[in-house]
Amino acid sequence: MSRVSEEAVRAALHGVLDPELRRPIDELGMLRSVTVDGGRVTVGVLLTIAGCPLRGTIEQDVTAALRSVPGVEETAVDLDVMTPEQRKELKERLRPGRGIPFSRPDSLTKVFAVASGKGGVGKSSVTVNLACELAARGLRVGIVDADVHGFSVPGLLGATGTPTQVDDMILPPLAHGVKVISIGMFVQGNQPVVWRGPMLHRALEQFLGDVYFGDLDVLFLDLPPGTGDVAISVSQLLPNAELLVVTTPQAAAAEVAERAGTVSAQTGQRVAGVIENMSGLTLPDGTVMEVFGSGGGQRVAERLTAALGTPVPLLGQVPLDVGLRAGGDAGTPIVLSDPGSPAAVALRTIADRLAAVPRNLSGRRLGVTPAV
Repeated sequence: MSRVSEEAVRAALHGVLDPELRRPIDELGMLRSVTVDGGRVTVGVLLTIAGCPLRGTIEQDVTAALRSVPGVEETAVDLDVMTPEQRKELKERLRPGRGIPFSRPDSLTKVFAVASGKGGVGKSSVTVNLACELAARGLRVGIVDADVHGFSVPGLLGATGTPTQVDDMILPPLAHGVKVISIGMFVQGNQPVVWRGPMLHRALEQFLGDVYFGDLDVLFLDLPPGTGDVAISVSQLLPNAELLVVTTPQAAAAEVAERAGTVSAQTGQRVAGVIENMSGLTLPDGTVMEVFGSGGGQRVAERLTAALGTPVPLLGQVPLDVGLRAGGDAGTPIVLSDPGSPAAVALRTIADRLAAVPRNLSGRRLGVTPAV
């Protein structure tokens, strides 16, 4: 019988990620002990909280890692809970400084605030599909459902998990590879949230500062329609966020969407582009019915370019597609459920353009020292 080394066991366990933090358990201080006795290996694992909802997943992943080590015949996983001191160390390791990490000068996360002038243009569906498409490419993606009064992101993503709270740190659920937080995860049933400006600002501030997203490549904020309190709060809390303006081809919707984009002239934010949703319905005979008219997205892009004095491109036109609605109802976005559909292809093209947007390094520390 080959001898099992503790080094081999620890190497295998390094590949076990905490399902919420997405970091190796040994780096998080969760690996308490490793005992090797011939072919039997016993591992002690510390959970962050006593009621950890994913304790079963952690135990299964640890067991699978142990069984992958040659010579291991028996395994045992001893679960315990971190002490307050150990949780404090964990939080300090994850969040060395308080505040909003995405607003720090050295943050390299692309932040897109998805806005619309009015409701019903499919802004949330576009947000969710773009996030899932980028996550499917291997990027680390998060969504903040900033539409507190009209939250819909959890349902569109099929996110049924509840956030785990480690003292004052909140761990967001993961759905289709996307980390997501929404006020809808904290209310019972379909109860309405009746809050005014200061409460909305505080909720957004908590979502951005107290929720641990980790090192994201892209963060989407699904804003409520219009140019009210939340849009102003985003400009204050995340001044480097770029706006994505969603409209339909309809002239009335385009006119209102233009206002949502021109608010950036007052906040100093950049408009990354315009997305036209519901641009046309392809009929069985191949013809396209323009249910909501045509040209609204292009008009918004042109008017914003003129008003802001900087190029605002039309990033893409997403056609009307029953599958887009059905995917949202089922909690499986169309870019995943039917990637070959016209709507999914259009959304993927938009994702290509967003992924190509360079990160703004102005004023950010690069961590290099010039040679003398």
